[in-house]
Amino acid sequence: MTTLTAHPDQMYIEGLASNNSAIIQSIYKQFVPKVIHYIKNNSGDEDQAQDVIQEVLIVLFDQAKAKKLLLTCPFDAYFFLLCKRRWLNELKKASNKGVTIADDFASINEDANAMVAQTEVFEEKQQLFDTMFQRLGEKCQEVLKLSFVLKSMEEVAQKLGVNYGYVRKKKSLCTGQLTQWIQESSQYQNLK
Repeated sequence: MTTLTAHPDQMYIEGLASNNSAIIQSIYKQFVPKVIHYIKNNSGDEDQAQDVIQEVLIVLFDQAKAKKLLLTCPFDAYFFLLCKRRWLNELKKASNKGVTIADDFASINEDANAMVAQTEVFEEKQQLFDTMFQRLGEKCQEVLKLSFVLKSMEEVAQKLGVNYGYVRKKKSLCTGQLTQWIQESSQYQNLK
């Protein structure tokens, strides 16, 4: 089995994860104009292009923060393909029928296509998690959110003003319920 090596453009992913403003500005300067041009030439306007770019950057940020993104192709190809697919999906939703636009972007390679597929699955999993998380009660959400952010369960207990045993038990029950709902979901079966 071959080990994947990071493309030098991995710096953009790491920059997004650390919220590095210089990297983010660089992305906007180097890669965004091509996306805006593409969307404007394919039934869109500047505002729609900016919306697509924001949505894609949020997905990339989430994926980078989760340490689930190793870039094996140029960032340009990957970012453009994600934005393009997102825009085509928007057009398809708006028209309620299939959309076919000739692919004039020749530099997209197999790595970029594979990575886009991975990112789309990641995004679907994230949406499923968020949907099921919203079904949890307020206390469960609070305990889990704090346990994601704070380093120890002792800190969570202290923050909530309850004892350590209660927080551990509550987290366990809430995590169990969340996991059960996710696994029982038909969307989860499609993502496996």
